[in-house]
Amino acid sequence: MTVAFPEPGPSSDVPALFLTYLDFYRETIADRIAGLTDAQARTTQVPSGWTPIELVKHLTFMERRWLVWGFLGEQVPDPWGDRPDGRWHVGPDETVADVVDALRAGGGRTRDIVASTTLDTPAALGGRFTDAASRPTLAAILFHVLQEYARHAGHLDIVRELIDGRTGE
Repeated sequence: MTVAFPEPGPSSDVPALFLTYLDFYRETIADRIAGLTDAQARTTQVPSGWTPIELVKHLTFMERRWLVWGFLGEQVPDPWGDRPDGRWHVGPDETVADVVDALRAGGGRTRDIVASTTLDTPAALGGRFTDAASRPTLAAILFHVLQEYARHAGHLDIVRELIDGRTGE
């Protein structure tokens, strides 16, 4: 599913803007990996060694680390499970569909958090953050997550072009 770029408009609803752009980038990521064979999704195209499927799994874990473990302070199993040995990792039994489904499910959880919380709310203590003085607000976390999605969408655009010539925006 290709999602049109959300052109800036007159809205001052900042939570809605965050969610609109996060949804756009999440679907852009899903679109860039769609149609790749399993071998293409698991083959690196860059010297740093990551693969398209690993990047998608990384984004799922990144969003969960910042919003569920970080902002909500919930304990999550293996918050760094996308990189057990210091680099991104996807098991041989995980499919592209699995990692894209997990990415979208994480986006649903983010939507729930934003719908029920003001942007100036600081992150909870006890998860990722243990020092009250350095807890980021929900707005700061969403800004960070948004820039990470945008940056990695660009990376995936380049990798997809290297794989089969398909270009992104």
